[in-house]
Amino acid sequence: MTQTDWRQEADALREQLVAWRRDFHRHPELALQEHRSAGIIAETLQDLGYEVETGIAETGVVGLLEGGSDGPVVMARFDMDALPIHEANETDYVSENPGIMHACGHDGHMAIGLGVATLLAKHQAALNGTIKLVFQPGEEGGDGAKIMVRQGVLDDPRPDVALIAHLWNEMLVGTLDVSPGPVMAAAEKWVCAVHGKGGHGAVPHLAVDPIVAASQIVTALQTVVSRNVSPLETAVVTVGSFQSGDAFNVIPDRADLRGTIRTYDSQVREKVLRRVREIVENVTVGCGGSAELEITHITPAVVNDSDVTAVVREAAQTVVETANVTSGQRTMGSEDAAYFTKEVPGCYFFIGSSNPEKGLDAPHHNPAFDFDEDALPIGVAVMTEAVMRYL
Repeated sequence: MTQTDWRQEADALREQLVAWRRDFHRHPELALQEHRSAGIIAETLQDLGYEVETGIAETGVVGLLEGGSDGPVVMARFDMDALPIHEANETDYVSENPGIMHACGHDGHMAIGLGVATLLAKHQAALNGTIKLVFQPGEEGGDGAKIMVRQGVLDDPRPDVALIAHLWNEMLVGTLDVSPGPVMAAAEKWVCAVHGKGGHGAVPHLAVDPIVAASQIVTALQTVVSRNVSPLETAVVTVGSFQSGDAFNVIPDRADLRGTIRTYDSQVREKVLRRVREIVENVTVGCGGSAELEITHITPAVVNDSDVTAVVREAAQTVVETANVTSGQRTMGSEDAAYFTKEVPGCYFFIGSSNPEKGLDAPHHNPAFDFDEDALPIGVAVMTEAVMRYL
């Protein structure tokens, strides 16, 4: 099977890929509730001859296909869930579920996964090993990957390699980015309750103002990245919510802050977490109050294995022009695929999907998000070629 053939075979599937994608788009389902999507995927995989397991992490689906001879186990992961967003697009495949839409390309990921499954089943005899297709629920805050790992998705058989792709509207359709090292950030959620002493707004000296303390915390947190993290390292500390009080002449007794922390490096992460705790504690004490801080770990960083990345890069260069395969795409967004790449050497790569000339360039998680469906066969071809370089 030559490199060109995979692109040709994927292009021949375009009509089916678009049909799958648009059907999934019309019927989006939230995290861990992807029952309809999972049912279609499971039935399709069974029809293709895969050994299918369902119900992992509620709605996850795994398809196994053994080749004509022994060899490594290659895992390919595709996420399934939609977002709680009301779609603003006016297309004939607009979401039919009010308040829910595929605003991050997971509908395309499922279509790509089924396309890969189709091509590999067609050439099963040529496989020297096993393909393990993982359709994951709950990527958007549902801990789907973490739950799947805990429930044994990486066992029996254990993958030797993990391949993961994401349609990316920050890149033009026809381009790909395959980068070694960290590509998605570790994420933490933090919640802080600042306690003071309520009182009348006209006599602040008789109160302890939590708004003043919380405001100083917000300001001081801006120094964590600018003054505690090396300029050669990367981190984000964001305050996303500040809530306190409900009257113009009353000093409340509490202020609540919420935010997120993003890092790539584990040592940078520990430093940032320590400084956030120190700032919250010391600022509130200095203002005469107290604070409760809770930091919840969401996901580690997605770190690409250099050897696996090299294989995927070579595969990508057989599908599109070499000049259209870049390296260096990184984002402080997070992805629970990190729970897979933490356990198995892998590569998480980006498939360009925007087309401004068609008006298909809205950002991810936006009510107007949509992508150029020409990206679908490209994704199928690259993923299939990468799989075949192992099998």
